[in-house]
Amino acid sequence: MKIYKFGGASVNNAEGVKNVVRILRNEGFENTLIVISAMGKMTNAFEKIINSYHHKTDDVQQNIQFVKDYHSTILNALFENKSKPVYNEIEALFKELHNFLKSNKSTDYNFIYDQIVGFGEMISTKIVSAYLNEIGIENEWIDVRNYIKTDDNYRDACVNWELTSKNILTLNPKKLSITQGFLGADTQGNTTTLGREGSDYTAAIFAHCLNAKNLTIWKDVEGVLNADPRYFENAQLLHQISYSEAIEMAFYGASVIHPKTLKPLENKIIPLYVRSFYNLEIKGTTVGKGIALIPEVPCFILKENQILVSISALDFSFMVESNLSDIFRILHENKLKVNLIQNSAISFSVCIEDRFNHFEHFLVALKSKYKVTYVKNVSLYTIRHATEKAIEEIEQKGEVLLKQATKGTVQIIMK
Repeated sequence: MKIYKFGGASVNNAEGVKNVVRILRNEGFENTLIVISAMGKMTNAFEKIINSYHHKTDDVQQNIQFVKDYHSTILNALFENKSKPVYNEIEALFKELHNFLKSNKSTDYNFIYDQIVGFGEMISTKIVSAYLNEIGIENEWIDVRNYIKTDDNYRDACVNWELTSKNILTLNPKKLSITQGFLGADTQGNTTTLGREGSDYTAAIFAHCLNAKNLTIWKDVEGVLNADPRYFENAQLLHQISYSEAIEMAFYGASVIHPKTLKPLENKIIPLYVRSFYNLEIKGTTVGKGIALIPEVPCFILKENQILVSISALDFSFMVESNLSDIFRILHENKLKVNLIQNSAISFSVCIEDRFNHFEHFLVALKSKYKVTYVKNVSLYTIRHATEKAIEEIEQKGEVLLKQATKGTVQIIMK
């Protein structure tokens, strides 16, 4: 089988959906499973609904109407007949959303988040599936929550691989199937999510379980670049990357490939292709076994909105193993992502990402035991295959707060 994954940018309007058809007709769609994200910026739009609902503001219905109007525009551009079943199916999903908002008793933000945000994927796949059937590309819409089973760690769920593999192997490989990225379900049947940008991971899960021939991620860029062109000039296309190099880049925050995506593919030596959904003539990037990087050039990774925290003992004693163990426990309890650490005899510095808005709680827990200083809104630059010229280029961008170098990799925190 082949697995295709289309992100939100590839289906952000009716023309995007029609472009998916162009790709399928050009590349072929026999023995294929397609994973699709929420359309455009709809995940952000559903997050507004979640925040309005959770904080009990008066714009919940306004935010829902925005989402409805966005999808209605796409539906009306794709289907001439408004009596098509897809209209009723989309309306039923919005009714299900309203019912949840009325009946929910939980105050757990992460639980609420997962029950609401997934409607973006459910709606997008219903629309794409219906349109493909409308133009003669017969396919089966499947609910990914019936296949990918997870624990109940909402917003960052862990996959139950044994049960998930058993479920996925029941699929008919000869049918074109369309399903949702990002989502799973726990043992109670509640929707879970695999972490932000988790649709790539979803595609890799299916590829792994189905022993797929390959996985192609269709992007709005030519492939994997050595830098994000939004922040760096003259970004270069990387024609080939080894699994291990791609995992390193993902670990440091390269946004083109989700960190969890690569290992399931490497375990079964399934090639990953990252290609442009605009230009089908470009072969893009191949991730697989072989040479680490072609061409071998410095790779720049930027993570913004970081927090640099410096921690020392109240009595100026050494920061020893027991201190570090205590600090990491508090970091873990508050779900703070650590992107860099550096320690000296009397201080410990850590660059963290506050994805779940737990930083203030983390501070309270720390300050009872340690002296803590911090700087918010710093940028973390990582340079793989660093050269002196590449390092100088980054250091000219602002004030260097911290710099750390290991073999081939340099990390610089800038203000």
